[in-house]
Amino acid sequence: MPDYYNIITDVDLSIVESIANVLEIRAADPEQRRMLDAYLAQIDFPDQARVLEIGAGTGAVTRYLASHPKVASVTGLDPSPAFVATARQLGDGIPGLDFVEGSAHALPFAADTFDVIIFHTTLCHLSEPANALAQAARVLKPGGWLAVFDGDYASTTFGTGDLDPLQICAESFREYFIDDSWVGRLTPKLARQAGFEPVSYRSHGYTESACPNYMLTIVDRGADALAAHHQIGPELAAALKGEARRRVDEHRFFGHISYTSLIARKPAEPTQH
Repeated sequence: MPDYYNIITDVDLSIVESIANVLEIRAADPEQRRMLDAYLAQIDFPDQARVLEIGAGTGAVTRYLASHPKVASVTGLDPSPAFVATARQLGDGIPGLDFVEGSAHALPFAADTFDVIIFHTTLCHLSEPANALAQAARVLKPGGWLAVFDGDYASTTFGTGDLDPLQICAESFREYFIDDSWVGRLTPKLARQAGFEPVSYRSHGYTESACPNYMLTIVDRGADALAAHHQIGPELAAALKGEARRRVDEHRFFGHISYTSLIARKPAEPTQH
């Protein structure tokens, strides 16, 4: 089945609004912020940097980038008019911030425009990630920085034992909300193919237990998608969501996703003699 994000301009507005809410919940999570800070710290932002985030969604990461002391301007690009409208509303009044409607596969920018380009949980939703990286290489300045942060969604789990019924929610989430659950493991290869030189590649563990605000959204989306596609009835979907919350109340909920971050550079232009 198609990833909802990959067809975001065609899905029902209620789904778009639900996803927008999830993006803001995730951005508010301290551990998600920790991972963001960890990979951004590996980028040597030049003074007065021009930054592009591809697949900005509601603009949570774009807004954060705008607060960086070395960033002069940051543009968030997304194909969804609804996401762009929300991002503009949430980012209203922030200096140097702009949002543009457009596709990662046909970036509406001139060559050698940006100093830093960010893909934050974007490649996993794209049917042609290699093409998106090639587009990024085109609009990034020579010597510019690329950051690709993505979920290793093949690792998504709620299991605390064999045959755990909540695991079906993780599998449904991968089926309906992720185009490629494995792309985080392939980003160094894809970046090299696009002409980038990888600088670092690392993993980040993300686990929620006591206050699993974000992971519960994955349970809910997985259960609801199964019901919407008539694979289970609404009663079972409600029961799965209820089971997750029962585990939270009993202090035995477990949710985990690994993430990967790649930092790479576009080669500088050859020295002229």
